[in-house]
Amino acid sequence: MASITALLHTENDGLRLGRALETLYACDDILVVDHGSRDFTVRIAHEYGARVVEASAGFAQQDYLQFARAGWILILDPRESLTEKLAASLFEWKSESLQACGSGPAFSVFLREETAQGWIEVSAPQTRLVPLNWRFWNGRFPVQETSARALEGEVLRFVFP
Repeated sequence: MASITALLHTENDGLRLGRALETLYACDDILVVDHGSRDFTVRIAHEYGARVVEASAGFAQQDYLQFARAGWILILDPRESLTEKLAASLFEWKSESLQACGSGPAFSVFLREETAQGWIEVSAPQTRLVPLNWRFWNGRFPVQETSARALEGEVLRFVFP
């Protein structure tokens, strides 16, 4: 069975981090890389059972993967949450080992973003679930993988606390 480490980078995200962590029940491990928060971000992360690693100058994204305890990495921003449907898709993916179905080296998710006018769908799915040995990064997120299979459900990005 596949296992997933959720990876989030934080900096003074105490007001929104709990909402993100509440939705990660399909993950086997939660790793928070904190970039010098001066609020209660680290305390919130610990309250939800996340492991916290202090960010190190000069570390690239893949350098933090050494702290992961699972074979797959789900990347999430602290302003984002998984829908129940996406969490269910992750449980199904883990139990049925869909990664062995020839669907490519990574998986993508659909994204909906909160705006002042309401929710909008981001047009293309984003690569967010990658194997532990993934080496293609664009900052804190994986580079878009065109062969990535989209999982059912969505990531919700909240703009307002």
